[in-house]
Amino acid sequence: MKNGVLRRARAVLKIERDAIDRLARRVDHRFEEAVDLLSGCLGRVVVTGMGKPGIIGQKLSATLSSLGAPSLWLHPAEAAHGDLGRVTAQDVVIILSHSGETDEILHLLPVLKRIGSKLIVVTGNRNSRLSRQADVVLATGVTEEASPWGLVPTASTTAMLALGDALAVALSEKRGFTPKDFAVLHPGGSLGKRLTLKVEDLMRTGRNNPVVRESSTVKQVLLAITRARAGSASVVDRGGRLVGIFTDGDLRRHAERDPQILRRSVRRAMTPNPKRLPVGHLAVEALKLLKVYRIDEIPIVDSKDRPVGLLDIQDLLKAGLV
Repeated sequence: MKNGVLRRARAVLKIERDAIDRLARRVDHRFEEAVDLLSGCLGRVVVTGMGKPGIIGQKLSATLSSLGAPSLWLHPAEAAHGDLGRVTAQDVVIILSHSGETDEILHLLPVLKRIGSKLIVVTGNRNSRLSRQADVVLATGVTEEASPWGLVPTASTTAMLALGDALAVALSEKRGFTPKDFAVLHPGGSLGKRLTLKVEDLMRTGRNNPVVRESSTVKQVLLAITRARAGSASVVDRGGRLVGIFTDGDLRRHAERDPQILRRSVRRAMTPNPKRLPVGHLAVEALKLLKVYRIDEIPIVDSKDRPVGLLDIQDLLKAGLV
């Protein structure tokens, strides 16, 4: 029984893989025409389909929007009851139908023609009534489903899914869509955070940013660090400019050699001329510095080199950048 299940699983995957392989060989100038049509769209890309192709269409619509091509999903049945009012002459409509003879879709064609939208049809039947009404036909070429008796859309919807992804990606590249554009549309994602979060968005300020004079004793600095619950303190000169940083590592190194280190000036124990980042830099740049120099904190300075914040590796962890 188990061997039979595995044989069926492998057979299904092979049929669907072969469908995509054949589709890859079928891609031709019509695909380019579809991408050109979508690239010149002044409105939105409207995607529709009935049943399983409709579910694939919902995914395609979401992918297009994600890659910078505003899109909406239109249910064929709801479209016939008023939702066609969402479609304009400036839109391009992508219709998914394996047979190309889906009644709910065919009923929409006269209205879509009157509206003036351009039509791209993704189908397994290039000679269907739906195909004959299209501006561009993208035929999947699927003739065998992977389901028992070939009754349930499987290989055909897999091919539609892959072809839809190809359309969305090719369109995004043609329009010059960049990772920064992607970040704007995905502010909650990891890439969005990497390309939008700046050091001032995450740095510790005020009481949480211990800043001490270089004349302070090590004991005073330790108390300041403890009150701030930080891992270091920025050391400044009389003008408030950053001249050093003091960490627990500095304390351990000097304590081994000098039992009176707590009474000494922090100037003698600090790390001079520390790494720092100006306000306005991306938080991911701070992460790179922390990794390269194997440090846990980095002071953030203003245009006059005065420490206005402290960024800890833990802050970057909490933000999801690590």
